[in-house]
Parts: sequence; C-alpha cells; structure tokens
Amino acid sequence: MKPLSIQGTNKTPEITAEHEKGQIEIKGRSHPENTAQCYWPLMDWADKYIKIPQEKTTIDINLEYFNTSSSKVILNIIKKFEAIPDAKERVTVNWYYEANDEDDLETGEYISQMTAIPFNFIGI
Repeated sequence: MKPLSIQGTNKTPEITAEHEKGQIEIKGRSHPENTAQCYWPLMDWADKYIKIPQEKTTIDINLEYFNTSSSKVILNIIKKFEAIPDAKERVTVNWYYEANDEDDLETGEYISQMTAIPFNFIGI
C-alpha cells in the first residue's frame, strides 16, 4: 500500500498513514468546510489497510482544535479498525490533548467509550 500524506492547512489537519509502520497520524486543526471530503482519503486508506493490517497499529490523534463534525468522522475512522482480528490487542489510539483543556480530554474519553479500541490519553 502506498503511504498517505496530506498537508494540513489552518482549517484542515495534517494526515499521514504508513502501512509498513502500521501508523496513522492526524494532527493540527480540524474544522474543514466539508469534513467528509477532508477525511475521505484516510477513510479509503483505512478500508484497504484493515484487509492487510500490520501486527500492531498505532493511531495518533493530536489536534489542537477540532469541531463536532470532525470528532464524528474521527470516531468513524477509529471504528473501522475494530474489523482487524484481535483489534483490542493489535490497535492502539494515542489521544494527545492540552493538559489544561478538559473539553478535549472529555471528547477523547467519549470517543474511547464508543469503540473497542484501547486509548492512551497523553497530556501535553
């Protein structure tokens, strides 16, 4: 699989995904005008990845700001990885949040409750 690399803007996140490393990263700001269009390349990449996953998969989410529609799409992306056999042992989400931003942490905790994928919460 080809790696995915999308440069971020002041409204859209930087997205990278590398099959060989089993690593996906979403970072920056996420409040695009069309959230579905913004995340479609990653959704498509994830659909292909889950068919031939690595032994371990890490999803790093490090967003300084995101809107509600972005959080919904991020949940949908994470849920895709539940299709990997033994996903609870093979897939991890690292949710980075500003240590003084309770809303960001609460959103991450909420998303973690909606999926079977384990989360690490990392205050920065």
